[in-house]
Amino acid sequence: MSATALKTQPNIDRPDDFYQMLVDAHRDLSPEQSRLVNSKLILLLANHVGDISVLSEALEAARKGVAPNAATTAH
Repeated sequence: MSATALKTQPNIDRPDDFYQMLVDAHRDLSPEQSRLVNSKLILLLANHVGDISVLSEALEAARKGVAPNAATTAH
């Protein structure tokens, strides 16, 4: 196995079609409903991936460069 199992290079068959499906899935939803759809999609895809090391790497990559909200980190 390579040092990294997370695929970060383009790997989606027909990416424009996928993007349109993603946009369509959120059409006519409230922000709360849209967040629910995103959460469900994340969990479904995470289950499909199944490999905890890949999921951990993906979470780390997604969080990289995103600063915590000062209002939520102040105690």
